[in-house]
Amino acid sequence: MRRLVGRNLRRFRAAAGLTQEQLSARTGFPQQHISEIERGHGNPTVLTLYEIGLALGVTPVDLVSPDQEAERESPPAVRKF
Repeated sequence: MRRLVGRNLRRFRAAAGLTQEQLSARTGFPQQHISEIERGHGNPTVLTLYEIGLALGVTPVDLVSPDQEAERESPPAVRKF
């Protein structure tokens, strides 16, 4: 899940034409925190996803929604947790 959020964040940030530093300025989160999330090492809270989504013009759901790469990584059968 962290890798998925990181990929989505990076994709939406790039689509918005923003650097990590610019996103940091818009959200108030340190650039290092944004970098950690993008690399799949950070563990963002719901509030963090909300604030980042606002800054990028997307919803928190967009940040956690599976992308094509995630769908390729998951087996076609239903995964049990």
